[in-house]
Amino acid sequence: MTSTIAARHAFDSAVALTFDGAGNFSGRTTPEYGNMVGPFGGITAATILRAVQQHPQCLGDPISLTVNFAGPIAEGPFTIAAQPVRTNRNTQHWTLSMSQDGIVTTTATAVFGTRRETWTATEATAPAAPPPDTVEPDALPEFIAWVDNYEMRFIEGGITQLDGAAAQPTSTTTLWVRDRPARPLDYPALTALSDVFFPRVMLRLGRVVPAGTVTLTVYFHADTDRLAAQADRPLLATARSQHFGKGFFDQSAELWAHDGGLLATSHQLVYFKA
Repeated sequence: MTSTIAARHAFDSAVALTFDGAGNFSGRTTPEYGNMVGPFGGITAATILRAVQQHPQCLGDPISLTVNFAGPIAEGPFTIAAQPVRTNRNTQHWTLSMSQDGIVTTTATAVFGTRRETWTATEATAPAAPPPDTVEPDALPEFIAWVDNYEMRFIEGGITQLDGAAAQPTSTTTLWVRDRPARPLDYPALTALSDVFFPRVMLRLGRVVPAGTVTLTVYFHADTDRLAAQADRPLLATARSQHFGKGFFDQSAELWAHDGGLLATSHQLVYFKA
């Protein structure tokens, strides 16, 4: 069941924007979603998606979002410029950029669209997992602020394995996850959840190393009815890498609904130093 939240959720405060009427939005970072350097990448991506949703010319719902993290984002205010570059019968294409003090920190493209009933099939298979209420929530690192906003119940590849653990033979992490406190799922929250996995290289090496996402793409497979049905229940999330080398690695992720439906997939390229 959907939780009743008396006060404004920290997530909604973090993605709050003000429109100037001319295609620009203003917002500011919040300490609740701070990362080791700058804000949590997932909250930045979610905020950019929110800008498109709030634009008066927006048509349809998110189909895909690609965010390129061009430079560090400092604590404080920022501006997002959002421009619809083409609207077709079923899709609408956007370009966006985030800047601080006139310097671009982030660029993005988004595709929104209207969904219609068609033949449907899912070839991906959800990982095997026990019910979420049978898995204990994990203790998370206190030095990373954003993790406090998520309830994480690791099934494999938990973050605690970085605490003096040996190198792992696989980069796969699977967990039940949702906002904390629980919050009804929407597209910005789903965007942020696609980035809750700590860098895969750290799991493989069994230690913390410098790493940061360079580019992130999210593909949305769920319509608004599917999101409403998910409500505030935990999602089953899994991520893995295909290759590490020459200072970069990739990561593919899947986010599954409580009833086994595929909500979103994501892909990202991450810089690392090890």
